[in-house]
Amino acid sequence: MDIIAKFHGSCRAEIRRLLVITGMVVAVMVVFQSFSLVTNKGSIVMMVVGNSNTSVVNMSTSTKLDVAVASDEERLEPDMDRGLMVGVENYPNHSFYKLKGENSFNKGVTDDKSLNMGYATSLDNSSTETEAMEIEHGKLEKVEKVGSTYNFDDDPKATAGLELGGVQNRASPGDFTAEVEKLDVNSTASESISAANLSSTADVRQTTETQPMNPKVSKQPPASIPTNNLSAADISILKRWNRRPTSISKMDLLLLQSRVSSRSMRPSSSSVRDRELLSAKVEIENAPVSWNTPELHASVFRNVSIFKRSYELMESLLKVYIYKEGEKPIFHQPIMRGIYASEGWFMKLMEGNRKFVVRDPRKAHLFYLPFSSQMLRIALSEQKLQNHQDLQNYLKTYVKTISRKYRFWNRTGGTDHFVVACHDWAPKFTGQHLRNCIKALCNADVSKGFKIGMDTSLPVTYIRSAEAPLDNLGGNPPLKRSTLAFFAGRMHGYLRPILLNFWENKVDDMKIFGPMPHDVEGKRIYREHMKSSKYCICARGYEVHTPRVVEAIFYECVPVIISDNYVPPFFEVLNWEAFSVFVQEKDIPNLRNILLSIPEERYLAMQSRVKMVQKHFLWHKKPKKYDIFHMVLHSIWYNRLFNTRTK
Repeated sequence: MDIIAKFHGSCRAEIRRLLVITGMVVAVMVVFQSFSLVTNKGSIVMMVVGNSNTSVVNMSTSTKLDVAVASDEERLEPDMDRGLMVGVENYPNHSFYKLKGENSFNKGVTDDKSLNMGYATSLDNSSTETEAMEIEHGKLEKVEKVGSTYNFDDDPKATAGLELGGVQNRASPGDFTAEVEKLDVNSTASESISAANLSSTADVRQTTETQPMNPKVSKQPPASIPTNNLSAADISILKRWNRRPTSISKMDLLLLQSRVSSRSMRPSSSSVRDRELLSAKVEIENAPVSWNTPELHASVFRNVSIFKRSYELMESLLKVYIYKEGEKPIFHQPIMRGIYASEGWFMKLMEGNRKFVVRDPRKAHLFYLPFSSQMLRIALSEQKLQNHQDLQNYLKTYVKTISRKYRFWNRTGGTDHFVVACHDWAPKFTGQHLRNCIKALCNADVSKGFKIGMDTSLPVTYIRSAEAPLDNLGGNPPLKRSTLAFFAGRMHGYLRPILLNFWENKVDDMKIFGPMPHDVEGKRIYREHMKSSKYCICARGYEVHTPRVVEAIFYECVPVIISDNYVPPFFEVLNWEAFSVFVQEKDIPNLRNILLSIPEERYLAMQSRVKMVQKHFLWHKKPKKYDIFHMVLHSIWYNRLFNTRTK
């Protein structure tokens, strides 16, 4: 027994020695790594060890920039096209960073292959002081996930998710509440679709998202912007391009935030209609899974189940009261042709609708102010009242009239009232006295007061014939579209001259022109270009909106939207990245390379989805289910629901 006891004691002693030695070795390794990773100026070095690679991120302790680090390809897989990444705790800002520079530990950084060969681009001139410090010692570069939109056609699991309607496409209201609450929505994070850096004589830099890279297309050197052919105003614009626009990803997060924290004013008293809206909201948030919806295509929606249930409740429940006050031509006189025709068509179809309109305002969930922003502008200019303040005062008088006659405006401060306005000036002359209203605006510029989640983006539809708005609908099949990209239009604004400066008559597959003849033959040629091009360039004019977005869909051409801070139509429910391409304005020099880098399979998927979504952008003399009239009304209804509050 003594021998056995001595043996056990000896074993325990050996084990203790082994543990002590192991602990000392580990401590030495930790200390060694800590000393080897410390950088000057007090930066923090964070390391995440993956399966076989190590990624290093250098961050100042004072920075508010949120960083998620990936170390292998699995971490870069999209999570059901929500813009989130698997393996990084579903972090909402789907960005991956690495260091590059003399002091950036390049040898230890994950190589480009582990990042799916995505391009890395430097921070622009508007970076914070903290970022500037980081750049000084090692350039902080951002590597986005390959492809701005996940291709559902390539992933059977993703397709199954779409059919379930639960986690498909974009996040539904109420999702990721914790993440959104922690997000600093005022951050200057910038993502845009790009394939190469842009350097210019105007000292313009960029931070971009990358499109899927085509291995057949080589990376081209950065283009320089020649300023010799540009005006002083254009050069000034170029110098301001380092200000980061609000990306589509950021808009998604702003939409989620608006759903988490409602900005609507509480009514002075809760009504039956308020309770009906709250009940409908709960039903929509708990929408049953849509197993079979042949009229709707899940891939073009954020959540097809939620949209379907919301649309059904709108049809069965929604009642709208239209104020009779207001004289023609500013009120009750729609214009059915031209670039601002959307507001006119909606007014005509709304006032003639028997399904949604009620005569008793006490039965209404929404109140429509039926004025034309175009006629307001024209009528008052004829009276030599041309500034924005005059237009605001006119609407102020109108609001006083209805608020004195009815109790409904004062009950909610106007939050259950809405306007539909397409003129460029509409945001300015509705921004003061109608600021609490739901505004359907063509000029949906998030940098100029457009409230995502409260306001809604109205499609700009250039109607040439009020009697036949659907003439020449459709276009050539994909294999018969020989032109890579097409644009033609007047030189409105600062952007289009720059577009032509780079691409007019430069390459055969880029048909970029100025204004075309307005005669019958000129219009026919314009249509044929739209019908035979793979991508149709939708470049902003004086303001962010352009009718070419809807025209591209009309002719079944994939829209390429070049308009910083533009909120596309029906943003609340549609997944725009599934059927269109977004390019930052400062990426115009690389436009062709960006489009060529999109794989053919991806283009075919987008083009097929353009055809799927087309029905939602068509005007009918007699409204049809899911058409543009119903989609505009649905967006107003939807935003009202998620801004409804009771005492």
